[in-house]
Amino acid sequence: MLPEKDPRKQGEKDPKEDPSVTLFREYLRIKTVQPEPDYDTAVKFLERIASELDLPCQKVEVCPGRVITILTWKGTNPQLRSILLNSHTDVVPVFEEFWHHGPFSAFKDSEGNIFARGAQDMKCVSIQYIEAIRRLKAEGRRFPRTIHMSFVPDEEIGGYKGMQMFVKRPEFATLNVGFALDEGLANPTDTFTVFYGEKCPWWIKVKVEGNPGHGSRFIENTAAEKMHRVITSFLEFREREKQRLKSEKHLTLGDVTSLNLTMLNGGISFNVVPSEMSAAFDIRIPPTVDLKAFEEQVTAWCRAAGEGVTYEFHQKYTDQSVTSTEESDPWWKAFSTTCRDMNMKLKCEIFPAATDSRYIRAAGHPAIGFSPMNRTPVLLHDHNEFLNEQVFLRGIEIYAQIIAALANVPQLQAEA
Repeated sequence: MLPEKDPRKQGEKDPKEDPSVTLFREYLRIKTVQPEPDYDTAVKFLERIASELDLPCQKVEVCPGRVITILTWKGTNPQLRSILLNSHTDVVPVFEEFWHHGPFSAFKDSEGNIFARGAQDMKCVSIQYIEAIRRLKAEGRRFPRTIHMSFVPDEEIGGYKGMQMFVKRPEFATLNVGFALDEGLANPTDTFTVFYGEKCPWWIKVKVEGNPGHGSRFIENTAAEKMHRVITSFLEFREREKQRLKSEKHLTLGDVTSLNLTMLNGGISFNVVPSEMSAAFDIRIPPTVDLKAFEEQVTAWCRAAGEGVTYEFHQKYTDQSVTSTEESDPWWKAFSTTCRDMNMKLKCEIFPAATDSRYIRAAGHPAIGFSPMNRTPVLLHDHNEFLNEQVFLRGIEIYAQIIAALANVPQLQAEA
């Protein structure tokens, strides 16, 4: 890591810098990094913002130390379903030795690139929501629909003590959500990617039992032999999906099932053939796949490997809800028409990983994953994650238009 040269690391403010960028960099410096995120400082930061914007701030502790923070701009017709602008406050760990600048310094180079963990995933979106609302309020705008900004913990470790618990609570029901926005991905081209659904993450651990013995003998039916068959079956499927993605040009990563061997365990000594081994697989399944049939395939692979081969789920998400992108859908029409009016080219995809949107959709609410970052390399979870300040500022303009359009969607038949 190079020595830090940014004077604002010590809290100095650049009078020439856009205040929205200054706020963004301040938020990036809060170390909400897993596995010990500083959530308390983040909540205090958001409470301060709420005070600045003259918005009520609600805090919902879904479990000890895990607080959902909600800022609400009440609509002129609060009986209508609301707009939820969701973002998560936590970020993934870093390997500082690979970073050119301190990952929590929010260093800005001469080209306006802001380097920090969370610059793309997804503290940019959090501040863009806030600054879009600030702009709309300053213009004296009012909208029929209430707008909620939710800031949730633990998304980066599955959301189990965050959004997954929140959607089951009465406080969430009270939000009366009609449509939600959540995170997307950067796009290196001129196009903006929009995600209308997600893959189902399955984490499977396969356990294999076999005959043990001395490492010098050719023992029959060993755990290693059976594990070899298991791994071969899984990875041959992986290769087929990989080739399908390559050969069928219309497909994206969200359209195929990804599979990776992520952990392999077993053995106690060089000269002892182990009686047990285990392998862990991370599988992400698109909503077009029959989940029952896929699990039957997994069962068949394990059965074919021999006796004593079993598997268990460490995660098995099965909701395959997707959000409509038909022009007849009033929410999508408001979103897409506004983007077209700004000459934005959209590409709709299935998200290749998993976000908190899946919990929102599973609760029965349409949700779109969208981060307004085009002409930007995809660097979430990567070393030297950055976002250019001009892309960031353009995103505020984009959100201001989109939020206004969504909050102005006329009363729906279901709301009559």
